[in-house]
Amino acid sequence: MESLFLALGDSTGSGVGARSGGGYPERLAALLRPAHPALKLINLSRSGATTADLIADQLPRARRTRPRLVTLCIGINDVGLQVPDDSFALNLEEIAVALARLHAPVALANLPDLALAPAVQRLVPPRLYEKRIEIFNEHVTATAARHRFALVDLFSWSRGVLPGHPEFFSEDGFHPSEEGYDIWAQRMLPAVERLLSVPAAGIPA
Repeated sequence: MESLFLALGDSTGSGVGARSGGGYPERLAALLRPAHPALKLINLSRSGATTADLIADQLPRARRTRPRLVTLCIGINDVGLQVPDDSFALNLEEIAVALARLHAPVALANLPDLALAPAVQRLVPPRLYEKRIEIFNEHVTATAARHRFALVDLFSWSRGVLPGHPEFFSEDGFHPSEEGYDIWAQRMLPAVERLLSVPAAGIPA
């Protein structure tokens, strides 16, 4: 029987910056398919999406699905557009409540430290950008805990991996390259495999 993998997010979900192969959802699905051949990806991610955009555009379509797995990574556009962090927290909670009603396990990724991106280094004070990401990630961590979502820590990982690896960024100096998306998918893989190891009937409502 077909099993749905629902991906929600922004340009990193839609694969901006990669010449081919899509973003992390397509690459993650490819890593999962040998063990889960019936897995079908529904990727609703949209470039430029904020949490408010996701609520308006992606959530209505998500509610019409019956996924076996959900991944969510959203917020970097809220950071860049100076959305207040309390507004981000409220939006993220609304998204989380809606996803919990789908009765599918959710992997929620926090925001990588894109203060390390070459484009950010050139345009804004990196420490100010990093501080906002840290504050937003506090909300992500709290939301994951409240709803018992699997939290994927991209922030700590990115701080250890991105320095000295310009090949992980695309030509725009902000979005991941093909190599960057590959390693992003690999980072999410263990958490997602654990979620899929739980029989569907055993997922808490």
